[in-house]
Amino acid sequence: MTVENIINDIKKGNISPIYFLYGDEPYFIDQLSDYIENNILTEAEKGFNQMVLYGRDVNMAEIISNARRFPMMAERQVIIVKEAQDLARTFDQLESYIENLQLTTTLVFNYKYKKPDKRKTIFKKLAKASVFFESKALYENQVPNWINIYVKSNGFLIEPKASQMLVEFLGTALSKIVNELNKLFIVLPKGTTISPDAIEENIGISKDFNNFELRKAIGVKNVVKANQIITYFSQNPRNNPTVMTISLLNSFFTQLLQYHALPNKNNPKAVAIALRVNPFFVSDYTSAGSNYPMRKVSQIIGLLRDADVKSKGVGARDLPQVDLLKELLFKIMH
Repeated sequence: MTVENIINDIKKGNISPIYFLYGDEPYFIDQLSDYIENNILTEAEKGFNQMVLYGRDVNMAEIISNARRFPMMAERQVIIVKEAQDLARTFDQLESYIENLQLTTTLVFNYKYKKPDKRKTIFKKLAKASVFFESKALYENQVPNWINIYVKSNGFLIEPKASQMLVEFLGTALSKIVNELNKLFIVLPKGTTISPDAIEENIGISKDFNNFELRKAIGVKNVVKANQIITYFSQNPRNNPTVMTISLLNSFFTQLLQYHALPNKNNPKAVAIALRVNPFFVSDYTSAGSNYPMRKVSQIIGLLRDADVKSKGVGARDLPQVDLLKELLFKIMH
């Protein structure tokens, strides 16, 4: 089930006695948990019938005892257990409750950053008795599209380069991305198309000196621009870690290797689908493909792997990160 499916069911009154929300992406878990917390009971009902517990502060016996209570002056009560992964070793105690559910209780477990051992009997029973939702982390190439959907749902649009800047600066953690986007929603007029300039002015990500622009400069073999960006990175190391730069370059050249293997490179739409990129960026691969033949790309991927090891202090402890990147750029572009 998707987040939207679960929320729509709740809106229709199809409320499960247990919601077990788990996985590596906390954003979707929080989204569902917050919706349940804010919408199942009225404000008047919440005082006696809603409680939020934390796994590190309670034990499973206390949770079960509270879950067995009847609601007061309401049709149901809601119990939300946050950080439920701290109770992982005692979930077996929940079996007796599952076998005799209190149907006037909605019990929500937020089990973050890990997966339950589904081989265990308790989790097999939970999967049958509850809304058993896995919150999967998005792959990097999925995040820009998710950003587009989120931005549109809030009455805005966003340029492809702007969404790419967010991903490259903030990574794939959706909560961080949402926090920054929500700041933009406050300062920009409704209906605005969020541009790279807006990202730079309000979030502080440079529109000219970032990994996206570095990748583009390398693709067209603009040595001067590439070195300017590397110099900027060396002056702002906290926001531009070398490990991240090497990782993103590796992703780019891995995709470029896939590009060379495509049977139809003249169809931008087909290329975008095959590489899982926005059609806006296909021209970057076309340019880079003409400058870096397949054999050279294979060599570059090897160089990037070596640089990644060195950036982590193996075999190059005394080499400054900026020198490591400059040496890498020289080898890539010559």
